[in-house]
This record gives sequence, C-alpha cells and structure tokens, in this order.
Amino acid sequence: MRIATWNVNSIRSRIDRVEDWLRRTDVDVLCMQETKAREDQFPFDRFEALGYEVAHHGLNQWNGVAVLSRVGLDDVQVGFEGDPGWGEPLAAEARAIGATCGGVRFWSVYVPNGRALDDPHMAYKLAWLGQLRDRAVEWAADGTPVALCGDWNIAPRDEDVWSMEYYLDKSHVSPPERAAFHAFLDAGFVDVVRPHTPGAYTYWDYQRLAFPKKRGMRIDFVLGSASFAARVAGAAIDREERKGTGASDHAPVVVELDD
Repeated sequence: MRIATWNVNSIRSRIDRVEDWLRRTDVDVLCMQETKAREDQFPFDRFEALGYEVAHHGLNQWNGVAVLSRVGLDDVQVGFEGDPGWGEPLAAEARAIGATCGGVRFWSVYVPNGRALDDPHMAYKLAWLGQLRDRAVEWAADGTPVALCGDWNIAPRDEDVWSMEYYLDKSHVSPPERAAFHAFLDAGFVDVVRPHTPGAYTYWDYQRLAFPKKRGMRIDFVLGSASFAARVAGAAIDREERKGTGASDHAPVVVELDD
C-alpha cells in the first residue's frame, strides 16, 4: 500500500495538479491539509471519478483536512476528544479527521501554526498537540496500526530548517514546540520518513525565492505507531511537485507499506 500526506494549500486552486499527481503516483491513501473549502466547495466528484472514497472536514476558507482512499474508508471521525478549540467563543477548527483504510487508522492533521512565541495561538498549539498525543496513545493501545499524517508546523531538529539563526526568535523551532513533537516519539510513535530522506525539506515559502535558494523547512511528517512503523518499506519527499506554476508551498510525503 502506498500512502501520502500533502498540504495542498487550497484544493480549489490545486485540484488539477493533485489529480495529475495521483494518476502518476498510484497512491492508495492521501491525507490532505489546508483544503480551504467548505463541504459544498470540495471537489468530491473529481476524486471519486479516480476511484477514491473521500472524507473531508472543512468549515470555511481556512484550514480543512481530508482523507482519500481506494482501499476502503470506514469509521470516519471528525476532530478528536479534548480538542481545545480556538476563537470567541471557543470552537473546534477543521484540523483533524480520522478514517480506517486498508486496516490502518489514518489521521490527517493540520497542527495550529502558533504564529509567534508570545501569541495566544502558541498556547493553543501546544494544548492541541498535547490532547492529540493523549488520544493517539489511546488509538494505538490495542496494537492497531495508526498513522498521524500532516503538516505539523514544527521543525523538530536543527537540520530541519535552512538557518537556525534566522528562526531562533520565530515559531516552529522553539523548545516548547519541539518538546510537544518529541512527546509523540517518547510515547512510541516513529518518524517513519526521516530514515529514508535525510536532510530533506517539505516546505518552502513563496516569498524571497525560498525554493530555488533551498531555504526550506521540514514540517510535514508521518508519525506511525509501532505496528505501522514495522510495515514501512520506504519513503520519499516529492520535491519535484513543488516546482512549476500553481504549486503548493508544500511537497507531498510518500510512504510505502508492506502487506
């Protein structure tokens, strides 16, 4: 089974590219983030025509997550228990959706950005991650293969950014954020892509010629439970898909699973 995660940065703007990529890559399950679409705006029919079942959660022009599968799509869950919510009044955002596909429990997650070190959104980000970690431990407790796929908005190691000096006073690399990410690893989840893609980035800003200057970040991950990680046969980051007109600022991350 071939699975992937991709922050598409607006599915309505990127639908042609995503369709073409799916045809070329033969992916069985795709977790998407930042669809930026309500349910009535999401192109369900385009993906169904390619043979995928689709679960999508989108509330407005922000956030939005989806799971596409051609190996079954069962037990869909929108959001997770304990999501701390954001806004006035507090409300859960469209940042997480889970589904069982081919015997694996997939979660497509779009972790809050945090914005700045002293921004209230950072406290929300850390609380959100803490609740997700607690739920993920519960989901994997019975040995079910669990994959947490998405844009984590964290670069957990210095090698995951093009310049630590540049990012030192910014979000994504702060000790609290990195500790929140490593809490998943301490709980038994595995960064299954890193061993196959050392030194690679997954995101390049649209501004300041970041992509041609190789000024990227590694912030998109697949964290797998022990039973999921044991099935990983290979992984890749499709940097080529960041090129050209109309590309997302994120590259797809692909994982190969043995049966």
